[in-house]
Amino acid sequence: MSIKIRAGVALIAIAVTFTGVVAPTPPVQAQGLLDALFKSPAQRKRENVARERARQEAAAPKKPVKQVRISGPSYRRYKPDTLVQVAFNEIADPVVTGGIEDMGLAPLGIDPFAEGRPALADLSVRALPEVAEAVVEHYSVHPDYVWVAGTAITDRARAVIEVLESAESVGLSAADYKVDVPADAFDVTQGTERQKELMAFEMKLSVAVASYILDATRGRVDPNRISGYHDFKRKSPDLVKQLEALSKADDPAAALLAQNPQGAHFEALIAELKRLHDLDDVQRIEIAPNVLLKPGQSNPELANVMAAIEMKGSDALKTDNALLFASYAGKPEYDQELVGLVKAFQKEAGLKPDGVVGPATRRALVGITNEDKIEKVRLAMERARWLPGVLAARRVFINQPAYTATYFNEGKSDLSMRVVVGKRSNQTNFFDDEIELVEFNPYWGVPQSIIFNEMVPKLRSDPSYLDRLGYEVTAGGKRVSSSNINWSTVGRSSNIGVRQPPSSRNALGELKILFPNSHAIYMHDTPSKSLFERDTRAYSHGCIRLQDPRAMAAKVLGTSVDDIGGHIAGGQNKRVELSSKIPVHVAYFTAWPDDSGNVEYFADVYDRDSYLRKAIDATEDARSS
Repeated sequence: MSIKIRAGVALIAIAVTFTGVVAPTPPVQAQGLLDALFKSPAQRKRENVARERARQEAAAPKKPVKQVRISGPSYRRYKPDTLVQVAFNEIADPVVTGGIEDMGLAPLGIDPFAEGRPALADLSVRALPEVAEAVVEHYSVHPDYVWVAGTAITDRARAVIEVLESAESVGLSAADYKVDVPADAFDVTQGTERQKELMAFEMKLSVAVASYILDATRGRVDPNRISGYHDFKRKSPDLVKQLEALSKADDPAAALLAQNPQGAHFEALIAELKRLHDLDDVQRIEIAPNVLLKPGQSNPELANVMAAIEMKGSDALKTDNALLFASYAGKPEYDQELVGLVKAFQKEAGLKPDGVVGPATRRALVGITNEDKIEKVRLAMERARWLPGVLAARRVFINQPAYTATYFNEGKSDLSMRVVVGKRSNQTNFFDDEIELVEFNPYWGVPQSIIFNEMVPKLRSDPSYLDRLGYEVTAGGKRVSSSNINWSTVGRSSNIGVRQPPSSRNALGELKILFPNSHAIYMHDTPSKSLFERDTRAYSHGCIRLQDPRAMAAKVLGTSVDDIGGHIAGGQNKRVELSSKIPVHVAYFTAWPDDSGNVEYFADVYDRDSYLRKAIDATEDARSS
């Protein structure tokens, strides 16, 4: 007997997966006929019960999942490093197993270091754990004076102390390395006490030197404790090796000073700090911080704006507008004549001459005091210590407060352009990495924060929203239509993915430059070109949008802009790896030198200066307590 099952039987039942995706089940008539022919009554009963349970679960209303919101990292109350007592009593004595002459040691009673050892029992000094350990290890291996000779301190010691006392000049705190110097004159009848005094000085100076090395190399603050927006592996210099090197150096002061970052950028910061300290603070006009003055409006702050332009403007600008300054009587109406003056000032200051007095124009008018600048330079010096001690000759440096990305070749700026960085709610992280590849006509893998914070709320009322925009959606790794997902039941465990295929509307534009990292941050093109004309450019979700992505891609790939255009012209997604990786610094400096070495100052777009200041204050309090 043969049985024919008609094709095209309508699909009636549905099954709902854990993601909320609607999927078809086998035809009901065909399945029922097969059950009757080939399955036992007990088996059919069990399956009927299971199907009924599935039908009831599918028919039951799904409880909506509470809206998921993914937040960025938070800023924390800074916890400084804890100081410990240096265990000087653990400094090992030389083990004498043979005659003194065999050991190459001085006769008993003549070894100054041995005579000073009793001072170690009562010596109390606190230091960072790494410093305490290094000092004990150094003197256990080398039980001899480094900074003392006979009954006096050496010239080498005095030279090193000068470096410690000038720590402020490189952005550190001299109070952290203060060592009392024994008097040159002493009572020769109290030789034992003199040896104890010299031993205490020896140890305290070595602790101070090791502390300086540690701070100069890695900074006093661990940036990762400030917030999750910082991502640096804290440096661990070999202090034992450094102490030994200093003990043998021809010029220990120069060797100690060289522990600070090296390069033109740090030299410029040192020079700027000295220049600022030599200046008297200048008068400035105050303008309300929240001022926003547009043409045609009336605002009492206009009088302060005019006074600031008269103070800050060039002689040529003041001469050209002498009559206007003379006739202005403090009126609050912002008319066209005054708008023209503001535009002229904005053009001089390198701002967009739109006549609108907002944050950028206010900063140019008010300026900052020397005290403010000194603070910014010192914070820049601390941040510079988080970067490599010597920056690579070929690198890309992104400074978020300056909204710029610069390509360096052979240590010199070869290309610089405007960028857009993350807005305050989606801040760009501060970290180092390496550029590995360029992707042309890229897919945009939408971050989970955007999916849940921005897309899901729209999809709950309009499930076909992503379909209409041409996005690709996956649920549990399988491609589905966005309209087939019950978005009200979607939560973090739903394993939903969204990406935008290459197109002229793609959020990443023509290309992206990748340095794979845990923050999913990279440089890329953008269709939103108008944002580059703005003075304040914090608008992205965290990635860095480039004003001229083709030029940057050509530099990192070592090719021409025409060649980059050829990769794009095909319209196909394509990846090209760099022949050698290039360091990239996604940095945050509110004071930083330009190509000529002149330090420029920028607004603290994420308020990170204040958090770093608090961290430094907490560190100084912990060290002085």
